Amino acid sequence: MSRLHNCTSNRELKARMLRETEKRVTISFYKYFPITHPRQFRDDLYIRFDAVKVFGRVYIAKEGINGQISVPQSNLEAFRTALYGADPALDGIRLNVAVDDDGKSFWVLRMKVRDKVVADGIDDPTFDPSKTGKYLTAREYNEITGQPGTIVVDMRNHYEYEVGHFENAIEVPSDTFREQLPMAVDMLKEYKDSPVVMYCTGGIRCEKASAYMLHHGFKHVYHVEGGILEYVRKSREEHLPMKFIGKNFVFDERLGERISEEVIAYCHQCGAPCDMHTNCRNEGCHLLFIQCDKCAAEMDGCCSDHCRQLSLMPEEERAILRKGTDHGQIFQ
Repeated sequence: MSRLHNCTSNRELKARMLRETEKRVTISFYKYFPITHPRQFRDDLYIRFDAVKVFGRVYIAKEGINGQISVPQSNLEAFRTALYGADPALDGIRLNVAVDDDGKSFWVLRMKVRDKVVADGIDDPTFDPSKTGKYLTAREYNEITGQPGTIVVDMRNHYEYEVGHFENAIEVPSDTFREQLPMAVDMLKEYKDSPVVMYCTGGIRCEKASAYMLHHGFKHVYHVEGGILEYVRKSREEHLPMKFIGKNFVFDERLGERISEEVIAYCHQCGAPCDMHTNCRNEGCHLLFIQCDKCAAEMDGCCSDHCRQLSLMPEEERAILRKGTDHGQIFQ
């Protein structure tokens, strides 16, 4: 019987990935479509992906699929066959290839069944996520955002916006998509008759957000097809003016893709120009924050003197102190 879960430690899996000599390709994809039996779909897809050495995170729900993965370059076509053949709705779906990729983004395959592929907090039974705004290509995005009165809205979290965003984009300051949706409606209520363009990293959040805005009476709603990833790829391919500045935050080991040379963020400790996110070295904190090389050396990769002192303690003592703590915090 094929295995359906990973059984090896993270430490060993990461070491194996780092020893790999073949280049991996980092890819994201999503699709909203009905899945009647998510658990069975998940198990079947796990077998398919494991067979072609896919690493990454894949979320499956009754409303669809959302994945960020890496695959050995030689298995790219086999991966496409595995994904496209999993369901007729997935045949030919867009694959967003990373724009600044060292192939070391993931080291294990995690595939989970969830209530939603993106937690949105929507419990309105009259909301139809299939009634979305109009897709914009990179060229169309540049054209419409060059027109007076167009509103551009970033539907990513505040720490993503901080290191890079489209020119003149409005931030909806929040840590979660579920908080952003009602905030966006309230912030933009004066612009219900204006062109509203929404974007996110790969398209999955802004597609649903565009449907939510239409549901709340906005008349002219657009969203960037394939998100920042597809916009950057097409802009470079077609030699278009690049309207994204800074770095594109990504949810894997890289924590960012360099899009333009501008550094628009600052070290959270010393205030120097910097857009390098890191997680506090203290496992009991693991705060996500921006830290320059100078502060990283002085603070041993920690967010505070307190965490630095804790990180120097023996592992047995650190393990005791970690019990009951909240991991994975975000700098406010």
